[in-house]
Amino acid sequence: MVLNCDSMGGPVVKAAEMALEMENVNHVLPYVSEEDEEEVKYAFEKAARVRELNEDAAELADYWFFETVLRIHLKAKNESFNGIKPSKTNLSPIMRKAKMAMDEEDLTDLVEYLSASMENEIRKRFMEVLNNKDYDLNEVDDAREYVNSVIEFVYYVDHIQNSILFDNKK
Repeated sequence: MVLNCDSMGGPVVKAAEMALEMENVNHVLPYVSEEDEEEVKYAFEKAARVRELNEDAAELADYWFFETVLRIHLKAKNESFNGIKPSKTNLSPIMRKAKMAMDEEDLTDLVEYLSASMENEIRKRFMEVLNNKDYDLNEVDDAREYVNSVIEFVYYVDHIQNSILFDNKK
């Protein structure tokens, strides 16, 4: 999950909270497929009615609505729903940078971070290849180390390229 979608602090639950608070289901509909829209609207209406009963009922209705929307959201992504996770306060560095880029509407730091990270990893793997290439043919373990470093290097850059191409096919 890119932005901890399955947590209380994730964008899906936040959108569901906003929908209930603003009494407008449209806040959460972008997180579900068109074919699942009616189920979400039905759940929204039920939750809205139950919320009016009392504070305990409202808390229960809210949580049920969050679970419903999250389950439907994950189903469309072919991911299983295993309950709502607690909010993740310690996002990874890349998630913090991505969030900051969106908040500030500026990609500069994110692109620089990704570029530097990728370059460092490519250089590290490449140096392993160079450091291992002059092995003694009679030292099979050294030869294996070289072959493994070549495979790691080639697979890594191939994985990067495939990730880029995969994203461009969407």
